[in-house]
Amino acid sequence: MTASNPLLDTAGLPQFDRIAPEHVAPAMDVLLAEADAALTRVTAADFPADWREIAKVLDVATERLGRSWGAVSHLNSVADTPELRAAYNAALPRVTEFWTHLGSNEQLYAKYKAIDPASLNAEQRQAHSNALRNFVLGGAELQGAAKERYAAIQERQAEVSQKFSENTLDATDSFALYVAPAELAGVPQDVVDAACAAADKDGKAGQAKLTLKMPSYLPVMQFADSSALRERLYKAYTTRASDQAEGEAQKYDNTALMSEILALRHEEAKLLGYDNFAQVSVVPKMAESPEKVIAFLRDLAAKAKPFAEKDLADLREFARKELGLSGPLNAWDIPYLSEKLKEARYSFSEQEVKQYFTAPKVLAGLFKIIETLFEVNIRKDEAPVWHPAVEFYRIERNGQLVGQFYLDPPARAGKRGGAWMDDVVGRWLRPDTGQLQTPVAHLVCNFAEGVNGKPPLLTHDDVITLFHEFGHGLHHMLTQVNERDVSGISGVEWDAVELPSQFMENFCWEWSVLQHMTQHVDSGEPLPRALFDKMLAAKNFQSGLQTLRQIEFALFDMRLHAEHDPTLDFMPLLHEVRAEVAVLQPPSFNRMAHTFSHIFSGGYAAGYYSYKWAEVLSADAYAAFEETADAHGQPSIETGRRYRQAILEAGGSRPALESFKAFRGREPNLDALLRHQGMA
Repeated sequence: MTASNPLLDTAGLPQFDRIAPEHVAPAMDVLLAEADAALTRVTAADFPADWREIAKVLDVATERLGRSWGAVSHLNSVADTPELRAAYNAALPRVTEFWTHLGSNEQLYAKYKAIDPASLNAEQRQAHSNALRNFVLGGAELQGAAKERYAAIQERQAEVSQKFSENTLDATDSFALYVAPAELAGVPQDVVDAACAAADKDGKAGQAKLTLKMPSYLPVMQFADSSALRERLYKAYTTRASDQAEGEAQKYDNTALMSEILALRHEEAKLLGYDNFAQVSVVPKMAESPEKVIAFLRDLAAKAKPFAEKDLADLREFARKELGLSGPLNAWDIPYLSEKLKEARYSFSEQEVKQYFTAPKVLAGLFKIIETLFEVNIRKDEAPVWHPAVEFYRIERNGQLVGQFYLDPPARAGKRGGAWMDDVVGRWLRPDTGQLQTPVAHLVCNFAEGVNGKPPLLTHDDVITLFHEFGHGLHHMLTQVNERDVSGISGVEWDAVELPSQFMENFCWEWSVLQHMTQHVDSGEPLPRALFDKMLAAKNFQSGLQTLRQIEFALFDMRLHAEHDPTLDFMPLLHEVRAEVAVLQPPSFNRMAHTFSHIFSGGYAAGYYSYKWAEVLSADAYAAFEETADAHGQPSIETGRRYRQAILEAGGSRPALESFKAFRGREPNLDALLRHQGMA
């Protein structure tokens, strides 16, 4: 088994087409044993306290384990099956136990402390400094029972977070509503066609299948004329994985898991000598304290609230005048009314715009801006993949390979929702071979598929999502740092990691860029300038409401980890946060928190504020491009080069603020963000 196990071949790219659930346990047996042996070797008394020597033995073994387990975790996210899930869950405690043991190992910590920083180059010094900090956060200074309890907490947290993630996926996948196509009046034809095709596939000819996956759910909420239908979907969506779910779906209730996760995090913080988990979370971030974050969010909320109140007043007035609705607005009517108001005010609809964003053309346009701005070439490449829809590409500069990436755009069953970038391998001047390893990334989205032989159509929001994830990918792939732990996104403060992703979103609003990435699905015509001007006029439509929604999530997350007693119900805190910052109060059955994967299973615990924090950085960074664009709005190659060198290539090799100042020549300020969102 060992000789033919694809998870043990870590020399090249993962063999996604060959990896099967039965490979997981035997591969982990071998790789965990190798990593354990490497740890024993470098912690022996006679092993030198030397950065390169430790890397040659330990980092090589742990990178091999990380690569292989990364492939299993990735498949668990994008191609979940009962068999793979069982194999993943069986191995998870063992893998978690190893990483916890590694991060809290006293002998290894002592070795690192004994390394002379003067013997290291600048990149290694940053990685060494991060490592010492991480040992402390990883429990390396704990003793006896406290250390054992810390390890048990990590293992249990991994299990409970994984179960949270599974419940969220299963609750989403298990819902299906079959309706007569006539009930979908108002819904775009391509969405109706896709729903009918899905029903056909399930043996329900003549019906339309609605799901809680975004390509199905969102267009119904925005366009379906039937308020009753929108209400059914809204209720199913906002009660997913909660005590409010209907019937059978209650078995996916995440309530108890969430309380346990919060209790475990609180206990971990106490063991490490902190008052709460929020304090632990901000140690490796730019923000200095939970209080500073909360003050930042409240300041932004105060600036955004008048705009949000105006947004809501406009919506109520429109509903009263144009549609004769005089009472309070229902939560399931808001997206529909907003779409109608937007159409009335700006004379266009998202559906009209979508016809111009065919996926192949959008991708070609995205590649063109990346190639021009960052002086690279993107080419199709070959690699084993996990699904026929996945494509593989390479990025080159002057004929030299810089990085590679997998692109997996469509939504499907067994694939978790949302969009994300994940690393496959990081850039590393390998200590064992002396060879330079180039970075590889996963770029994953959940877009609608094409219907009736036509290419997939993206909404403008989908286009923004694609650019966002590519920003993360470029941060990972364009790095020029040779030290693995600080190359690309590794070692970058979590609240600065969204800078390159949010930076890229700005290009989706530039005419000079959009001209090259649009083509009407039927006529082949590019996006008309008049329609673009309407989109631009509508760019900040309801930006006050959207800003407050993000602040609500971020403030709930931070206060949940800074102030909340984990033995108590967390829903009153969510109501309190909403009462403070929101202008729209959702119905009492709404359980948004129960599928808040970012903070319960996605690494953003007491860190969701990062999106808003980094948006200040990204808006200010983009302002440099606005200041140097030519008369036609074309971005300056010179500014692109400076940005690439100061931010993307530097990766985590220095503090994010230093990288920002290297690019901008000063500290960031809030003005550009408020201006970009029409709230100046």
